[in-house]
Amino acid sequence: MTDATAELSGPLVVALAVAGLLLSPPWRYLPSPWPVVAAVGTFAVFAAPIVLSGQATFAGYIKLDDTATYFAMTDRTMEHARNLAGLAPSTYEATLSTTLALGYPTGALMPLGIGYQLLAYDIAWLYQPYLAFMAALLGLTLYALLEPLVGSRRLRAVFAIVAAQTAVLYGYVLWGGVKEVAGAWLLALVAALAAWTLGTRGRGAVLPLAAACAALACVQSLPGSVWLAPLFVGVVVLVARSRARPLVEQAVAFAVATVVLSIPAFVAYNQWRHHLSGFRSSDELGNLIGPLSGFQVFGIWPSGDFRVKPDHLALTYLLIAVVIAAALAGAWWAWRRSAWGPLVHVGLAGIGALLIVGLSSPWIGGKALAIASPAFVALALAGCAAFLSGGRVVEASIASVAAVAIALGVLWSNVLQYHEVWLAPRGQLHELEVIGKRFAGVAPALMTTYEPYGVRHFLRNSDPEGASELRRRFVYLRNGKTLEKGGSADIDRFRLDQVLVYRMLVLRRGPAASRPPSPYSLAWSGRYYEVWVRPVHSSRQIVEHLSLGDSTQAAGVPRCSDVLRLAEEAKGGSLLYAVAPVAVPVTTPPLSGTLAVDTTVPTGGTYTAWLAGDWYGNATVWVDGHKVGSKREELNWPGLYTDLGTIDLAPGSHRVKIRVDTGGWHPGSGGSSYSFGPLTLSPLDTHRDEVDSVPPADARSLCGRRLDWIEAVR
Repeated sequence: MTDATAELSGPLVVALAVAGLLLSPPWRYLPSPWPVVAAVGTFAVFAAPIVLSGQATFAGYIKLDDTATYFAMTDRTMEHARNLAGLAPSTYEATLSTTLALGYPTGALMPLGIGYQLLAYDIAWLYQPYLAFMAALLGLTLYALLEPLVGSRRLRAVFAIVAAQTAVLYGYVLWGGVKEVAGAWLLALVAALAAWTLGTRGRGAVLPLAAACAALACVQSLPGSVWLAPLFVGVVVLVARSRARPLVEQAVAFAVATVVLSIPAFVAYNQWRHHLSGFRSSDELGNLIGPLSGFQVFGIWPSGDFRVKPDHLALTYLLIAVVIAAALAGAWWAWRRSAWGPLVHVGLAGIGALLIVGLSSPWIGGKALAIASPAFVALALAGCAAFLSGGRVVEASIASVAAVAIALGVLWSNVLQYHEVWLAPRGQLHELEVIGKRFAGVAPALMTTYEPYGVRHFLRNSDPEGASELRRRFVYLRNGKTLEKGGSADIDRFRLDQVLVYRMLVLRRGPAASRPPSPYSLAWSGRYYEVWVRPVHSSRQIVEHLSLGDSTQAAGVPRCSDVLRLAEEAKGGSLLYAVAPVAVPVTTPPLSGTLAVDTTVPTGGTYTAWLAGDWYGNATVWVDGHKVGSKREELNWPGLYTDLGTIDLAPGSHRVKIRVDTGGWHPGSGGSSYSFGPLTLSPLDTHRDEVDSVPPADARSLCGRRLDWIEAVR
């Protein structure tokens, strides 16, 4: 809540954890292995797309960039709470001004920040394990809720794993939905603790329930506490009917503890309440294509993207009907056995989802369906268990078929989503992480390609701005316009005065990438990015910067009249110029399969193979039968290239082959490319940083030459 205490939160949590272990050692009461199976099994399901990719990364890249904002908020909150004092104007600062400073809820992000404090490992690589961990807590809580209804511990663990991975919740997690999975877990926890608290004496017994309720308020914001409305109404009714002194004391203790522990939510709401109107608009879809179907709350939706209807709609609705029928049986079974936990869970989930879907935007309504969905699937599986334990062969057989159908429906839905997951490109983002640490304090910085994770998180210590991102300065192109969100442009397309504002340029490499203006020197280069830095003060004045080339070539041939005009402007100074190699377009590759073409390179030397766009299979390039390189599932915004490798070539014709292997069990292998190709070869630029000069009197020597740019300098 305050800048003065923010950095103490991590040490405080560690101290409390140690105290908890000492005061109540968990190893005294060795649990059954089946709760562990439920937790670990759920974790494995949610971690699978990342673990099986072989890279420490996260899901939902490009689909939704809110995760970049969550990173920015976590970075700041753990050190300075909501205080933005001292931040220079930048995309990072603007992002926090439109979220953190306005009271955006941060409860779901704090354990992630503490994880960073403990491990000193960037939160980008902790994020997906954190989401999987909260899903594991959901699985563990569902196991506890199912205990009075499912006698077999083994079956209970399996049911908990299935119920925790409902299709819409799994889909949101593969988007980076931290508040959705946290909300689903906390709602289940509130239900489990509500039932436990009723059977426990003493005012202190209400503290776990109060803590869970307050956590839900801090995660979902104070208006999001509507999930708890049925619980609070139930408490009031119970106290009014009973009026027993111990119960009244418990209720008062519960109310006081919940309010005190929810103070951060109340404080944030004081600002956040002024910005809630957009969340009630029926037109606010966010990244949805349209409002989600209410039937998705029943956990089955076999579509690779939960935003679109399944191909097998009739079968989908049949499976949903099985879930509904089994859930009704589960409610009857829970009532008969006085198992209040599952009933409270489905009551909170059902009423809360109805209220939120009815009163808020489709964007918020979709999140509510995800949070509520585990309650219905868990109750449905409990209904199946009721007839499995009845002893009648026919009923047990029907219940077995229903349970298997529900489980297969959920797994079918999630296998499709697993195949279409969008994984963040670890290599690209890791380079930005390295740059952010190595050049911290070199500010301000500019990125001319759209990369929210760079300017909102990795480069935050360099006051970064993205030319097509939320920013404080307008970064104008030479045509007087600015880039639209998501757009990218070569550095030579920007006005010189706009570029020189920034001391550091973080630029994407590519076959047509221009050298920045002469004051900048190459400070670092990787596979994806280059870092260019200029001195704080320059001893020369650039009168004019003449950009040459186009979107496919960094260099072009200037008109001699332009060269002579620059010479006039540079009297008493000099003409500076940069050269760039010629890029050789090869072909537009197939979305799947093999294509071979003959390509002529004008000069001999080492060539880099560049592949533009995004692809989900494994792309491999050969030249004259020699493998240049390969890359699996590389996501890029349109127009950006990936370096696949280098090869030495003699001048003349060469046979270039590209093969794209799609399908298989690799995560994301079923995705569809948005923009794929072209394949391009370019000579290795060994003089990338060099700038040459001629006196104005020798300006004609530049006429007819292919150049990157020319500057008139005094």
